[in-house]
Amino acid sequence: MEKKAVIRDHPPKEDAGTGTSLQYQETKRGLSSRQVQLMAIGGSIGTGLFVGIGSYLRDAGPLSVFLGYMVYGILFVWPVNLVVGEMCAYLPIRGSIFELAARFIDPAFGFAMGWVYFYGGLMLVCTEYSSVATVMQYWNTSVNPAVWVAMALIVCFLLNIVAVKWYGESEFIMASTKILLLIGLVMLTFITMVGGNPKHDVYGFRNWRSDGVMHEYYTDGATGRFLGFFSVMVYAAFSVAGPDLPALAAGEIQNPRLSIPRVVKMTFYRIVGFYVIGVLAVGIICPSRDPRLLSAIDNGEAGSAASPWVIGIQNLDIHGLPDLINLLILFSGWSCGNAYLYSSSRTLYSLARDGQAPKFLLKCNASGVPIYCVITVSVLSCITFLVASNSSVTVFYWFVDLTTCALIITYTSMVCVFLGWYRALKAQGLNRKTDLPWRAPFQPYFAILAVTIGSLITLFNGFSVFSPFSVQGFITSYFGLAFFVVMFLFWKIWHKTEFVDPATADLLSGKAEIDEECKIWEDGGFEERRREELKRMNWAKRMWEKMW
Repeated sequence: MEKKAVIRDHPPKEDAGTGTSLQYQETKRGLSSRQVQLMAIGGSIGTGLFVGIGSYLRDAGPLSVFLGYMVYGILFVWPVNLVVGEMCAYLPIRGSIFELAARFIDPAFGFAMGWVYFYGGLMLVCTEYSSVATVMQYWNTSVNPAVWVAMALIVCFLLNIVAVKWYGESEFIMASTKILLLIGLVMLTFITMVGGNPKHDVYGFRNWRSDGVMHEYYTDGATGRFLGFFSVMVYAAFSVAGPDLPALAAGEIQNPRLSIPRVVKMTFYRIVGFYVIGVLAVGIICPSRDPRLLSAIDNGEAGSAASPWVIGIQNLDIHGLPDLINLLILFSGWSCGNAYLYSSSRTLYSLARDGQAPKFLLKCNASGVPIYCVITVSVLSCITFLVASNSSVTVFYWFVDLTTCALIITYTSMVCVFLGWYRALKAQGLNRKTDLPWRAPFQPYFAILAVTIGSLITLFNGFSVFSPFSVQGFITSYFGLAFFVVMFLFWKIWHKTEFVDPATADLLSGKAEIDEECKIWEDGGFEERRREELKRMNWAKRMWEKMW
């Protein structure tokens, strides 16, 4: 007999002291597809792609940088986006991916995954605040960098406590500047490499030939070249993000069953169009062993002074661009901090909904913003003020290492949740082709490949800290893994949780409510209204809206 999907009743949360039901305002679906697209495309592009990439270009060489980003992006990040899209299109719940982890694997797994991502998101907020301080020092080194951290923190806090649609608009604008910057730099590289520069120098791929394409890193020979490539993959794990933002925004996206698949299906083109082509271009325009690049990295110079893009532009005698590029890099860091203040606060809200964080965090203001979650993340991010007593560049790289491990673990865990989801669908007789609003391609093979790659990067991301052994490097490289194990064991032992049987996994709780909520977009009238709105727009606006 065919098994049916299991649904469990979730009783309303009650106050332990009075037994009365607690009523909380919820987040609201105020993010449009256009805004979520730009959040997913640009929200994760921080200063790492414009400045931090220079040290990896130096150590690994241009071909290693290109291959490292391509392999990590296409064989890991793309599959993660696809599997997240399938699950969240079916159940775009406000509890997000962490609740699905509890349903399909183990409540302890969802608890550990949620807290590790919260920690990683918090570290990324701190990373980008410290990068803002680093970039500002390009213009002024006399002001304590803590001033710039405070400025970034206050602006991001204010943008995150307004209605989510206004947060979406602010992120849309800031993400657009980053995308335009990257497109402009790639176009500049192409024009100059074919001779469109003040020197009329047709340099092509000369920098690949003169400096070599793959440098030996950490050791000699083929092993050294492989480790150079692998070190780039680890860095790409920090600078290429994205699947977390659509997952966390699932409860606030308008028309989620159409918007979420649309966002994740574009992932391949985002990775290739922005990251892979971007790092290819940076290896073309700047020699990997350029003396100014080596000096800037060794001396810990700030902002665009250490950017291989700017150094390459200066080598071609192009003047006037460094200040503009530095300004746009500043917006990049600011935007990424803004995006991850959003995502980490929504993670905390999701944990509170599942009873895994204090109940007061469920409080939402009239605009549907989990105000206490935003305040909590902002207060914790004050650890970025370490830049007041240490080099802002040094603090930046501390946070990079702390963030990287947590993000890889979270993304790998997302794929593990999908494999649990896949098994549950099969066990309960649901057909992925007919019973889901959207089905991710190449599954479960892509998911198994992604789990393998993610696990290897997690285990070996700190390979360089063992000889000579660095206590600080070991802690920053592996703290996220230890934190995940401790949180998993704590919740499993304390609550005596059990691994979920696929035949009884909860596939339907919350679906009826979401079906009702989504009727406004799915009843046919929405599309008709949408067509009428498009007719009233001028041709430029109409083309822009149709893109999203």
